[in-house]
Amino acid sequence: MFARLAVNLPAVNGVFDYSIPDELGNRIQVGSLVSAPFGSKVVQGVILEITDTSTIHDPKRILDLLDPSPVLTQPLLGLAIQLSETTLNPLAAVVGLMLPAGLSQQADVLYRLERPDLESAGLIQKRIVELLLKRGPLRGRQIDSHFGRVEWRRTASTMIRKGILSCKNVLPAPRVRPKHIRVAQLAVPPIEAHAAMESLGTRQTILRRQKALQFLMSQPLAINLSWVYAESGSNLADLQELEERGLIRLFENEIFRDPLETLEKSTRMELPPSEMELTQEQTNALGEILKFISGIGDSPPILLHGVTGSGKTEVYLRATEQAIKNHKEAIILVPEISLTPQMVRRFLHRFPGQVGLVHSRLSDGERYDTWRRARIGNLKVIIGARSALFTPLPHPGLIVIDECHDPSYHQSEPPFYDAVDSAIAYSRLCGAVCVLGSATPTIEQRYMAERGAWTRIELPRRIKSKGLPAVEVVDMRQEFLTGNRGIFSRSLVESLAETIERKEQAILFLNRRGTATYVFCRECGAVVKCPNCDVPLTLHVEGTNRPESLTCHRCGYERQTPKKCSACGSPQIRAYGMGSEKVEAEVKALFPTARTLRWDWETTRQKNAHEIILTHFSNHQADVLIGTQMLAKGLDLPLVTLVGVVLAEVGLNFPDPFASERVFQLLTQVAGRAGRSDLGGKVIFQTFVPDHYALQFAAKHDVDGFYGRELGNRRQLGYPPFTKLVRLEFRHLDAAKVKKEANALADRLKVKLEAGCQRSTELIGPVPCYFEKEGGEYRWQIILRGSNPQEVLRDLNLKDWRIETDPVNLL
Repeated sequence: MFARLAVNLPAVNGVFDYSIPDELGNRIQVGSLVSAPFGSKVVQGVILEITDTSTIHDPKRILDLLDPSPVLTQPLLGLAIQLSETTLNPLAAVVGLMLPAGLSQQADVLYRLERPDLESAGLIQKRIVELLLKRGPLRGRQIDSHFGRVEWRRTASTMIRKGILSCKNVLPAPRVRPKHIRVAQLAVPPIEAHAAMESLGTRQTILRRQKALQFLMSQPLAINLSWVYAESGSNLADLQELEERGLIRLFENEIFRDPLETLEKSTRMELPPSEMELTQEQTNALGEILKFISGIGDSPPILLHGVTGSGKTEVYLRATEQAIKNHKEAIILVPEISLTPQMVRRFLHRFPGQVGLVHSRLSDGERYDTWRRARIGNLKVIIGARSALFTPLPHPGLIVIDECHDPSYHQSEPPFYDAVDSAIAYSRLCGAVCVLGSATPTIEQRYMAERGAWTRIELPRRIKSKGLPAVEVVDMRQEFLTGNRGIFSRSLVESLAETIERKEQAILFLNRRGTATYVFCRECGAVVKCPNCDVPLTLHVEGTNRPESLTCHRCGYERQTPKKCSACGSPQIRAYGMGSEKVEAEVKALFPTARTLRWDWETTRQKNAHEIILTHFSNHQADVLIGTQMLAKGLDLPLVTLVGVVLAEVGLNFPDPFASERVFQLLTQVAGRAGRSDLGGKVIFQTFVPDHYALQFAAKHDVDGFYGRELGNRRQLGYPPFTKLVRLEFRHLDAAKVKKEANALADRLKVKLEAGCQRSTELIGPVPCYFEKEGGEYRWQIILRGSNPQEVLRDLNLKDWRIETDPVNLL
């Protein structure tokens, strides 16, 4: 028997044949995770196919089976192959996306110091020697974490030739494994245990042992030793004595690390929300979805196009209920971790003990155990960000993508993929119903529905007859002319005062973080920039290790505010602009008694921070919530009656064909946070460009009007949905090399296009990216535009290039 493997080396494409040893023949299946030789290395691989013949003579043998059950289901394997073909990612890189962190391991090199040699050594050699003297043998990736972007491997190769270092190829063991705890359980009938009470030791120990035995007599199942200690005051020696007497058993039990354990206990103590009576529109939408869930006809993707507050989540809940009744499971995708607490609570109330959570802030152990519970069918609902899609559920019957317009569903680092497109493809492979919900679907998504490729279901009104909030557009130029130099317009200050006085809540939205947009010299105008990314640093007065610091929001670089200008030496260093910290300070200055909360990247770095902030605000422990983009995403806060957008036009002037759409979606969504109860609501957009069509349509909640205008622009300019795009990006520390490589590839592509390979495909560039430098590397890009631009690239070797199909921006 032979197996075809995708090996876990992301830069390696294709599949490879291996023979299956007899001792593993009955245990290996399609989807199994194995180890196998690859060149001089030992690598992990996932079996894609088992065959009776091999395409090569005498293939190497698989070494070991690393997990007794398949790690990928047949539909997930099919999805991996399909994604590799459509996104031009190596198959191994796509398979790696589908394995939980800690289980997937890549081959590495272990470096060992043989003889310290610091004489005539260069700086990098000295650092390597000192590191290995201190830490002992280390793998290459461990050394990478110490050296950052310093190229140390060339020096290490020289040191190996000189005998200073030795190295060998290794495959690290998985970082995660099942967790076990020590437990105790009664080993005899309770009446026999009771009879032994009087002969349990000396006067000092008998009472502890009696209490321990009495406690275990009351427990029908094995119980954690720490509980026994806490209840009886006993210790391990006492329990070992009871075990020697044959009264109890001490052994290890496996437990699952469940990130929802605490939340689930708290929801059990809460009164479940009353059953919501559906509106006629919800009833019609649910009926259409249930028709497909029940298997009446093939299900196309379903676009649930409902205004903010129209009750889409209740439709998801009832559709999930039907999927579970049909012995299927459901995947609920949300664009941001910030949205999971509200969504999880609602699903836990409806499906207690059946919900799993998947996102990047969980520990490796929590993600691994949730993955295992889902694989064996113990979980019926998986909620999480884009990676939750790859959870190996046995029989997925429903996939929901909430806020399907959100760019967070697009992975912005290699391997690039779009979770919305992937979910649609996956639903077809496993026969599931795919529901995409949004108040502001992308132009491409709505176009697919308008053409009939998708089913479009509308929820045009808010539930309980609540109307959309009125929006006031304030021209900040006029505020300036009338003497108002503050952050807030007079209208917003008055509305805030009224909201606080009525004991209601307000949201202030700003699409920036920090205290100031940038720091500059008033003498010469020089701006303090990140040395790695060449973008202005942002001032923060809290939330970092130093009391006041400048931070790069692209690579994380930090430094203190300079005392003098590095260009001219002037001490006239000033901060300009505004951020969420500065807005919060202004609110406190205007309304000293108002309770404020900030919800942005700085305040949500810690685990569970999103849930804590949201719970505090939902419980009215704050009057004003100030934050950035995560405030615009699907939150349901009934006491919020005022939303103020401090600077509505942020993002409009980027040289990107999708900029207007992003701003329109953001403003429409954040406006939708107001007026979700009978209290009503009001929204204020502050702007210096009040006549821009994106702001005007957002102020009127006119999704149809914006769609018509933007679709016309896209048709005229030749952008999606009328064409497809592929973005190629080259990065390097050497600016000249980046330019040279970009021009060389552009020349190759022009020759290929002119030769007639793809006459309908247009080449744009090469040009430097808008953010030309990031993380110390220079960036140039080439755009291919046409009906099928991927085909131009299929037979080209582009291993050093980043290839992004259907990019969400061109910056």
